[in-house]
Amino acid sequence: MDIDIILEPDVTPAQMAELGVVAERYGIRALWSSNYHCQYDPFLALAPVAAATSKLLVGPLAVSPWEMHPLKMANAILTLNEMAGGRAILGVSGGGGLLGAIGWRASNTGPVWPPQHPVKKVSEPDRRVRGMRECIEIIELARSGAVCMGYDGGVFVVRRPFRMAWAKSPGPLLYGCSSAPQTIRMAARIADGIQFSDFTPELLPGALASVREGLARRDTPARDFRVGNFWAWHIKKDREASLYEARRELIWRGAIIGQNRSEIRPFCHDDEEVELVIRNWEELRVAFRTRSGKITSLPPDLVNRLIAGMSSAGDLDDIDREIERYRRFAAGGLTELSIRLFDDPMEGLKMLGERVLPALA
Repeated sequence: MDIDIILEPDVTPAQMAELGVVAERYGIRALWSSNYHCQYDPFLALAPVAAATSKLLVGPLAVSPWEMHPLKMANAILTLNEMAGGRAILGVSGGGGLLGAIGWRASNTGPVWPPQHPVKKVSEPDRRVRGMRECIEIIELARSGAVCMGYDGGVFVVRRPFRMAWAKSPGPLLYGCSSAPQTIRMAARIADGIQFSDFTPELLPGALASVREGLARRDTPARDFRVGNFWAWHIKKDREASLYEARRELIWRGAIIGQNRSEIRPFCHDDEEVELVIRNWEELRVAFRTRSGKITSLPPDLVNRLIAGMSSAGDLDDIDREIERYRRFAAGGLTELSIRLFDDPMEGLKMLGERVLPALA
């Protein structure tokens, strides 16, 4: 199993390039840049990384076709791919926080922030699975280099002929980003890989069953289908600093943000604790928005169980425990684990390069 890193897009392009050089030296497979609404553009921010490295894969994670038309997404990722000599990757999603910023509001994202701000209620995009599929299909047509007379989909259209004749490098790799069975099957049927979000090792068997269903429906067999998983890394030399960061970011763990009771349940003593988490969901959001990391409505022991179950947190003595978890990820079928670094990403990268990668080799 390979290790990728995911960086916060508030890292400057110059800092991202510096991190990329170190990551490549350690043997990290790929560097992903998160894609947010008010920070550095991930396509542009990754250009210096592409120029400073020679083996590292680089790409945005994730971009939705409802924020960027698939044809323009193809322009951007193929340009980055040329700059990287064929090393670009792209994660395509059906949603994400950026959609809320531009007017879409998914049904499972809870109250709008800030609560007092008047917001016109707007439904989430229609036919999201089909939209993701059409986006990937349009980018695949663009990367083929062949003349395409247009694309007439049920969600997206391209009215004029297009041919990206200038794109000489092979690739880029296209990932579908999803944790739901229907979109997992779709990505396995047409993409080069899939990126799950915050799946624990226990969730992999069901997800991989959906992957196999999709792979069985491909027109041509996949030669090297990739299966990745977003995973939060909070380990620091200072244990308290680690737990503060993990509490602050807890709202974004997949089971929590989706309010998925069945996925929260393994970390709770009983159903009453599960409902306690759901009822106090908004406080977890406030802990992130205010950067306070304060969660007073849940017992500290429950908070720590949620953190331990859904992320890597603690001090240096906890790294060996996390390595064992990563081995379970590999045994469960992941081809790569995409580790999200937060505060002081260079420190986290060095821990991965010096402790985790050698142990997994």
